[in-house]
Amino acid sequence: MKDTDLYAQILSIEDPWSVSNVIFDKPNGKMTVQVSLAKKGLKCPQCNKSCSKHDSRIRQWRHLDTCQFSTFIEAGIPRVNCPKDGIHQINIPWAETNSRFTLLFERLVIDLLHDCSLSVVAKHTNLTWDQVDGIQNRAVLRGLKRKKKKQLTGIGIDEVAYKKGHNYFTIVHDKDSGDVLHVVDGRKTIDIDTFYEAWSGYTDGITSVSMDLWKAFIKSTKKHISNAEEKICFDRFHVAGFFSKAVDLVRKKEHNTLLKMGDSTLSKSKYDWLKNASKLDGRSRKHFMKLTKLNLKTARAWAIKETAGKLWSYTNKTWAVKMWRKLIGWMWRSKLKPMVILSKSIRKHFYGILNSILLGVSNGRAESINSKIQKIKKMACGFRNVERFKNSILFHLGGLELYPN
Repeated sequence: MKDTDLYAQILSIEDPWSVSNVIFDKPNGKMTVQVSLAKKGLKCPQCNKSCSKHDSRIRQWRHLDTCQFSTFIEAGIPRVNCPKDGIHQINIPWAETNSRFTLLFERLVIDLLHDCSLSVVAKHTNLTWDQVDGIQNRAVLRGLKRKKKKQLTGIGIDEVAYKKGHNYFTIVHDKDSGDVLHVVDGRKTIDIDTFYEAWSGYTDGITSVSMDLWKAFIKSTKKHISNAEEKICFDRFHVAGFFSKAVDLVRKKEHNTLLKMGDSTLSKSKYDWLKNASKLDGRSRKHFMKLTKLNLKTARAWAIKETAGKLWSYTNKTWAVKMWRKLIGWMWRSKLKPMVILSKSIRKHFYGILNSILLGVSNGRAESINSKIQKIKKMACGFRNVERFKNSILFHLGGLELYPN
């Protein structure tokens, strides 16, 4: 079999295209497969009508390697002059328009990007970093264009920091599939609005919106979702975080007061008050339980926190309302400033806590997504460019059809 016939079979080159020559450049480790087009009627890629040839340009596309040799397809690609649509390059079967890589080569790079950073893929394929980044960007754009919107029944909203400090993305995901639906730079009301506006007409069937108590998330959801206070669910772990923070504030103040009196009772106990007591080892647990029985303000705050954690198991609405109201009253009467302040917030946002309990909704999937995003950041050794970070999130977590046809 001739080299030209062999590569025609390997590359699936069919009429009106044919492999005219194969050039082997051993010193440079390069194989060039030259492809030509038969002199047949040319058609406009826009309207598919026969057109006259405008000009032709020689182009190359990187293909899968032949053994250890980098392989390229080279062809003169005509441009047609369509009376209706103007001048356009004709479509070619082995690559997408404006790409300098074959379909199969882009598929290979996409497969590698699922498990490796852009830098590693660039080194492995002998491409530049920007070339690999371009393939990833095209994959995401391709996937977003193909993705069909559906009626949503539940969503989760969470933020993720992309730099130290207060630089946040807001991530919206589908509670059913776990796919990231929307990534926006920032976490203001107008930022969350961009999701609801983009998905207008597909949010009417939503029965739950899981989130933390961030004001902008609440405000935007109430603006765009009917009867939002019956659907907003405040995540259990974020609420628990507020109780832990209140306990720690009480501990800090009391610890400083005791130290001034020469009492180190609360020294080195910070994390004991914040952890689940059952997860402490034997000796630490025994010492900690003694602390909880002392007449300490921190012990009272801790008791409130532990009680709050148990109230999530009250799935009967009547009992849930009764027990949470009882807890809020206890917090108010405790005279522990952080707990008094928190009681006001719990009272104000109780509708979302109750919804979370009765609907059995948590933001656990959002936390899982957040964890995966941290792995993406670690694999890439961080991101300096915001858009690249957003594209990486959608590439890995968007549930997109990334491969070229």
